[in-house]
Amino acid sequence: MVGVAFSTAALIVVLSVFNGLEDLLQSLYTSFDPQLKIQPVKGKSFPVDSLFISRIKSAAGVDIVTEVIEDYAYVRYRDADMVATLRGVSKNFIDQKRLDNHIVAGELKLWQNDMPLAIVGSGVSHILSVAVEEDRFLLQVFYIKNLKTTGSMDPSQLYARKTIRPGGVFSIEKTYDENYIFLPLEFVRDLLNYENKRNFLEVKTAGSANIAEVQQNIKNLLGENFLVLTNQEQHKDLYRLLKLEKMFTFLALSLLILVAAINIFFSLMMLTIDKQKDISLLSAVGADQGLIRKVFLTEGALIAGIGAATGLLAGGLICWLQDHYGLVSMGMENSVVPNYPVKLQFFDFILTAMVIVVVTGIVSFYPARQASRSYSTEHL
Repeated sequence: MVGVAFSTAALIVVLSVFNGLEDLLQSLYTSFDPQLKIQPVKGKSFPVDSLFISRIKSAAGVDIVTEVIEDYAYVRYRDADMVATLRGVSKNFIDQKRLDNHIVAGELKLWQNDMPLAIVGSGVSHILSVAVEEDRFLLQVFYIKNLKTTGSMDPSQLYARKTIRPGGVFSIEKTYDENYIFLPLEFVRDLLNYENKRNFLEVKTAGSANIAEVQQNIKNLLGENFLVLTNQEQHKDLYRLLKLEKMFTFLALSLLILVAAINIFFSLMMLTIDKQKDISLLSAVGADQGLIRKVFLTEGALIAGIGAATGLLAGGLICWLQDHYGLVSMGMENSVVPNYPVKLQFFDFILTAMVIVVVTGIVSFYPARQASRSYSTEHL
């Protein structure tokens, strides 16, 4: 019973941690990446005009469509410099409210009195020593031009340069914080000379709209030349890896249940040998072969059932305590969350219980059959 309870509790805890990690990743990506992303099947950019945007807005369930230009650039602030990823977004990006709870300094603004502002990641801010409260220093942004189109060897003609004042600092996750800078679309468009081209569009759905239905509506409007990706599809490799890790962990920990079941098997086999006289007595008072088999199957079911119930309760209690009191921390000062995230799912309890039932039934069948054979021998 202890073996079954321990392995069951371990399985519930580990599966709940994977559920918590998946939820954490989804919350992080939802903060940074859109609910739906429209990008071309081929090429890096595509032309966008007001008619194209209006067509997308006409799709049922679409609330906001944000134009985006994204590329690498060299940035400099005071005496520090680095290569960062510029994400130029149209003004309605603020209305999506994805960064509202992630601003750690300054304000969530892209414009102030017709003056463009930059929202930099906390890692970028640290590397460049950005001080959003000081307006004396500007962020210098350099973009290398295509040398084939310039046809000039004048160094000043090889790159475009613009300046902008940092207005805010966001903090989501280390990968984003150390690489990204949000800028007004017009600023990045002029710097990169994109004119009417965009790299992708971000779509925010209406509050009650079903994302899958909105995705299909947009696909029907745009045809096969565009991809419409949900948040999970934008990071499908990572989510697939997480699900594979969860599956293999489940299989590995199921071996613990199998080991506990093997103990049940040997216990029942010893019981069969030890209870030969009792089997004879039962047969003498009229017990048939089926009853003898049921006795030993019931013995295995009781051992597994009590152990599994105890393990399920213990695993659920441990996860509840972790969720509310943080028993185990991440062990890193700069981690996104202080403690390991957990999320209990009813399906995990059902799946674990089913595994225990199947494994226990298999290992209990042979001892029960041996006991019934002993009955047959004694009966003869």
